[in-house]
Amino acid sequence: MPHPSEHGDAYRPLARGEAAEIAEDMRAFSAESRVLLLYAMLTGEQTVEELAIGVGQAPGAVSQQLRILRALRYVRATRNGRHVSYSLHDHHVAELLAAVRHHHEHLRGFEPDQTTDAERERTAP
Repeated sequence: MPHPSEHGDAYRPLARGEAAEIAEDMRAFSAESRVLLLYAMLTGEQTVEELAIGVGQAPGAVSQQLRILRALRYVRATRNGRHVSYSLHDHHVAELLAAVRHHHEHLRGFEPDQTTDAERERTAP
């Protein structure tokens, strides 16, 4: 739970300017590839190559989406020599992802035995 000094009351009226900024921030969720990357980073810091394998996309496409996610401040990069690892920007992003997924399951139903595309590809003969 966020500390009260970090934020205003979430239930206060929303100003037009703030609404426009939030709409721009939510642009991260408008592309399936970015959503897959965000959820993949819930497990922790990963390189472009690890993310590409995990979500089944080319490293170049992953890099392009990571640039957008960094600009929107959903993701941060950590450089270690020539290697760069990516992680969620902060705990707010993880909480938002959990809330979005729970809302989706509430609307569409939850099936605990669903497997992901990446899991199916790893187990395919």
